[in-house]
Amino acid sequence: MSKPVITMNVKAEKATEALFTACGMEGMMKLKTAVPNAAERPLQVRDLFWTCPHNADLRGASIMTHPAFTSDSVAVITGGASGIGHAAALKFARMGMRIVVVDRDTDKLAAAVDEIKAAGASDVMTSEADVSDRGQLEALEQQVTDRFGGADILMNNAGIGGKSSTLGDAAPWDRMLGVNLWGPIHGTQIFAPNMIGRGRPGAIINTGSKQGITTPPGNPAYNVSKAALKAFTEALSHELRSGPGHQITAHLLVPGFVYTGMTSSSEKPASAWTAEQTVDFFVDSVNRGDFYILCPDNDVSRDIDEKRVAWSAGDVIENRPALSRWHPDFKEAFEAFIEKAD
Repeated sequence: MSKPVITMNVKAEKATEALFTACGMEGMMKLKTAVPNAAERPLQVRDLFWTCPHNADLRGASIMTHPAFTSDSVAVITGGASGIGHAAALKFARMGMRIVVVDRDTDKLAAAVDEIKAAGASDVMTSEADVSDRGQLEALEQQVTDRFGGADILMNNAGIGGKSSTLGDAAPWDRMLGVNLWGPIHGTQIFAPNMIGRGRPGAIINTGSKQGITTPPGNPAYNVSKAALKAFTEALSHELRSGPGHQITAHLLVPGFVYTGMTSSSEKPASAWTAEQTVDFFVDSVNRGDFYILCPDNDVSRDIDEKRVAWSAGDVIENRPALSRWHPDFKEAFEAFIEKAD
């Protein structure tokens, strides 16, 4: 059996040179066996975040972090005063980054500043900008540029829930689409050009939802906002990796059940992950080069998530009724599909 041929695109050349210097040809060959299915395809940029013989453990350990995860970076986090956004701000602060926290909750925003500074942030800026208002985000981007030179990490995390119906009041649709969809679109379109122009490594992380993939009945406005955000972020990733001369990556964070301010319970349910667990998982995933960051929780495993996603796609492929997972005629078939061993 001949050795696999290692090929790569032009954008990977610098990272590949560093990998080769550290690991040599033996390491490159080892990488091809450590990365899933790598022997059957060209080496990709994301593969450079995996492993080489200089690691003690080759089972998925990474040889590097995302190049934007450094103390020199500026991270802008919307919805950053609580929940996942706050946990991300603390995580990035421990890396020594400069942090910009955007949140509408004045009290939580004020309380977050001291925590983020104590965690190690070299500087902290706050904003009460409404992400659904493009003009407010344009003003924020100018403020960030004036103070820090621009952003390196943009985490479009602000989100709201509520009740909605396909035939009901338009107001919750306007609110949820304004924050959950237009917020990330505005943020990306306003911040990304300067991020690219800075010529530095960067990342755009959009917080989606499993409800934007499987679209369960009950809150169609929320589902639509997150499904559209998934489509937007996929298109963004394609455009960024196809564009010349920049080092910005895009990622879709898909949390599981997380105990946050949007959780109705006053105490963390046993089945929920903490915001800190979710952020640790997404940072590790970004370091591996993952685009889809599908988070498990204490109740739902990766295997179950994959089957639920596959069943939803199967509605189209097999021409089943819409949302057949919740259709009484398909209840037993879905349960059998979930229980079936791979």
